[in-house]
Amino acid sequence: MRVILDYGRNGLEVELPDDRVIGPLEIRDVPPLDDPDAAVVASLEAPIGSPPLREVARGKKTACILVCDITRPVPNETILHPTLRVLHESGIRREDVLILVATGLHRPSTEAERVEMLGEPIAREYRVEDHHGTALEEHTFLGTTPKGVPAWIDSRYVQADLKIATGLIEPHLMAGYSGGRKLICPGIAAIETVKIWHGPDFLEHPKADCGILDGNPVHEENTRIARMAGCDFIVNVTLDKQRRITSVVAGDMEAAFLEGVRFIEHVVTAPVREPVDVVVTSSAGYPLDTTFYQAVKGMTGCLPIVKQGGTIILAASLSEGIGSPEFQSLFRENPSLDVFMERILGKEYFVLDQWQLEELAKVRRKARVKVVSDGLPAETLAGLFVEPAETVEAALAASLAEYGPNARVAVIPKGPYVLPTIEG
Repeated sequence: MRVILDYGRNGLEVELPDDRVIGPLEIRDVPPLDDPDAAVVASLEAPIGSPPLREVARGKKTACILVCDITRPVPNETILHPTLRVLHESGIRREDVLILVATGLHRPSTEAERVEMLGEPIAREYRVEDHHGTALEEHTFLGTTPKGVPAWIDSRYVQADLKIATGLIEPHLMAGYSGGRKLICPGIAAIETVKIWHGPDFLEHPKADCGILDGNPVHEENTRIARMAGCDFIVNVTLDKQRRITSVVAGDMEAAFLEGVRFIEHVVTAPVREPVDVVVTSSAGYPLDTTFYQAVKGMTGCLPIVKQGGTIILAASLSEGIGSPEFQSLFRENPSLDVFMERILGKEYFVLDQWQLEELAKVRRKARVKVVSDGLPAETLAGLFVEPAETVEAALAASLAEYGPNARVAVIPKGPYVLPTIEG
């Protein structure tokens, strides 16, 4: 069986044994919208749980529009052009619109990335700025949640008359699904907020997982923080395998988001009859597989179907390396994942991006991980609590030899965009 895994910009073709493989497990085929531009316009005029955007914008002087950073393949031009047009028709001047890149605690965006994300006309003609999560002085304190999370949100957003969040709804390894409230927290939240919300008290909860909203404390808490910050309108989309728009939901931050989740959960769910010994997967290609930090999402997506003691084989380009300097330091400072977990559960230890190593620890408690990449040398990968592999085929052959003739393999070419489950 020949399969193309999402890898970098061009994909990676691999040869897998037909008699062992279940799948490929894919996003279900949903027809893309014939006219996505018209669909966005229609959603602004007839939103979910909200008056039309032009009514919401009427009388407002300033607007802040949140957009995802380069790590999310959001079709921003399609969303923003009609949205901006409505704002201007409602009396908000171009110079009074801020497009704020919701970087969370990721690195700042480059000028070239802004053009790639927004299109050259918008990137050049509008004020586009990054959120700076570590600059507490750029945030406004909105209070502390009942669960003890201090809500610090970017002041530029808090002070805007009109607050709009855009984005993409897809499975998310901690918050259930991306989109909606996530552009606010963690998108424009300060590190003082994120380090508690992304701490072990939340992430170790059994429902802090992909595809789960009900009872998920990560989702419930960032929804609470987003309410504190306020959000007048959202515009979210869902995408197909080719990253074409399949639906647009706009309007009330919670009602529109949940409508989008109801649509996408049936599209991304891929059931198998029983757990498998090996899962071959990706981190969904560019831009999600540029760093090891992001690639962890491809590993966590396999957990529902891999056997205890099984193996995950991940192909990721890792073209930008491991991740932030802080994330890299975690591997130097912690000789094992057990030591790391003991430290973070002790409450006194904190390093930026530690939550992603915590997610890797969840994976490693259940399965081995073999990583195929041309972005990092084998000796570097070996220091990241995973096993380097030359090719997917070689890694799989070794795993099949280990697990025996009855071993079963699942393949997920698009990695974390798919939500694998066990039937029943």
